Order: sequence, then C-alpha cells, then structure tokens
Amino acid sequence: MFGYPAAFVNGNLATGLHQDDWMVRLGEQDRAALAAKGGRPFEPMPGRPMREYVVLPKAVLSERRALVGWIRRGIDYTAALPAKRAKKKAAKRSPARKK
Repeated sequence: MFGYPAAFVNGNLATGLHQDDWMVRLGEQDRAALAAKGGRPFEPMPGRPMREYVVLPKAVLSERRALVGWIRRGIDYTAALPAKRAKKKAAKRSPARKK
C-alpha cells in the first residue's frame, strides 16, 4: 500500500508501513488506548486522516512484545470486518485498427 509493505485480511488493510511510520487498523477502544500511549491518527497526506488507522508510537516499536500485541489486535479487528469484494476488471478493448 502506498508502495510500502502492508498486510491485508480478506481484502481489507490491517497494518503496514508508510514512510517512517507503522500504522495499524483498530477498533474505537483500542485506538483510544493507543492514543494514550502516544499513538496518533494516520494521515498519508496532511489533513487527510484514514479513519480507524493509528500510527504506532516509538515506545511500542521499540518493545517487541507490545508491537506484536498491537499488530495482533489490528489483524483481529480487521478479520472481523466484512470481506471486500473483488473489483470487476474492465473489459479489454481491442486496439483500434487502421483502415
């Protein structure tokens, strides 16, 4: 996603890297808990936050057990969401023939 490694569950983005940030998709209570630990909303573009995604704070990134725990929460939350339907592929057009 965004040209960086990411993990998807049933077609939904669960967690991934963006520039120097690691973000994870979480439910409302977990987002609040992570914000209390220094997490912040994920904004791939300034002023354009992605709902449900939080950037993991450095304190979490430096502690393996905490990092794995938050990633697991993100994967579990995302797995509980409805699966994304595959987009229909556009019909191939044959190249225009010159007469």
